Amino acid sequence: KAVKAVITALHTSEDVPPSEAGDARELVILNRRPGTEAIFEAMERLVTYRVNAHRAQSDIRRYQAIAQRLTIDGIDGGAWDKAKADAVAWIKKQVRSLKRSGHFEKERKALTEIVLSTVAVQTGTGMAEDQEDYVVDVSDTDFDRRFEEAGRALGNGLHHVYWKANAKRDATEVKLELIVVSRSNSAVNELKRKSKIAFDDLYDHHRREIGKQPEQQRMVYERLRSASTTPEAIEWRLQDTIDFRRDPKDQTWEKHLYVEDDGIFRAKLGTWEAGVLDEELARDDTVAWLRNLDRKPWSLEIPFQQAGKAKPMFPDMLIVRKAADGFRFDILEPHDPSLADNFEKAKGLAEFAEKHGDLFDRVQLIRRGKSSKDGTGYARLDMRSSAVRDKLRDISTNNQLNDLFDEYG
Repeated sequence: KAVKAVITALHTSEDVPPSEAGDARELVILNRRPGTEAIFEAMERLVTYRVNAHRAQSDIRRYQAIAQRLTIDGIDGGAWDKAKADAVAWIKKQVRSLKRSGHFEKERKALTEIVLSTVAVQTGTGMAEDQEDYVVDVSDTDFDRRFEEAGRALGNGLHHVYWKANAKRDATEVKLELIVVSRSNSAVNELKRKSKIAFDDLYDHHRREIGKQPEQQRMVYERLRSASTTPEAIEWRLQDTIDFRRDPKDQTWEKHLYVEDDGIFRAKLGTWEAGVLDEELARDDTVAWLRNLDRKPWSLEIPFQQAGKAKPMFPDMLIVRKAADGFRFDILEPHDPSLADNFEKAKGLAEFAEKHGDLFDRVQLIRRGKSSKDGTGYARLDMRSSAVRDKLRDISTNNQLNDLFDEYG
């Protein structure tokens, strides 16, 4: 089983961290190619995802954290106070709802009272009789422990925020409300839903100011954005320089967005990648391209679902084409049909194309050989096609994807 697991991992390249081993001749720093300033400026509107890049956090924590950060950074002085006030108001609303349903009173008894039963055994005869049940109160120590547990569940010290906001009321009753809410799945899910909406609104409202922050501070916001339990799109920010590994004898390629100090880009591409790139560079409108590497801070990353979990994929290349009204951006992924993740990645690309088709002109899964119309070139499955996406929604095997290539490739 262990060996098979390793083989599966090796057949799914994105699951294997890239190696950066090499000597000084192989590891180089690439700079933006002179004359590409307009292209990089146009690319600032593009998006990427960061799947599993950071430990997932509850949306409740994310909203409080970004509000705190915006206030500390001087971007929005009132964000933190508003986020705490929102949390207090939302918790109060859930308390009222739980009380109306009768759930609150049921939980109150379970949390504050312990019912004890006594059995009296008569000496000599061994006769046993049930005595009257009686109730004892839960100790203050145990109650406070549950209050702190509720605080850890909600995060960001919200239990104390709620307690202080209700300082004029009975302290035990306030603590009880917070504990009951934290133990209710429906209440917590509603708090998460509202917090997610508030997080997105706050981030979108201050997107421009966040983008102007120094890189170290900007990374804090990106980590919060990426810490959602479901992958979310973020701005794709390409760096001024990137690290790259190549052999000095590797083939040289024209029009790459990044080049070495001598103005040349060198890379060893797979047979399929090289063939597709040759086709693209032969086009009159192609002005640039990017070799998209796995798991780099600057990589273009797209999520796909495998066994119910979100996983990242890194399409091989981005093509930039010049049009009358600006630039067109294409995502091209030559992919070996023998790999087990074919149909799942196809569905991931299709979902990405559906969400962000206004930003990318072509989003293609590409094969060579029998799947192409002439049997020798490259067959391209364009995920911006509504017909292709409709068919992809219903497939669940690689054989079904093969049929789709035969029909639309």
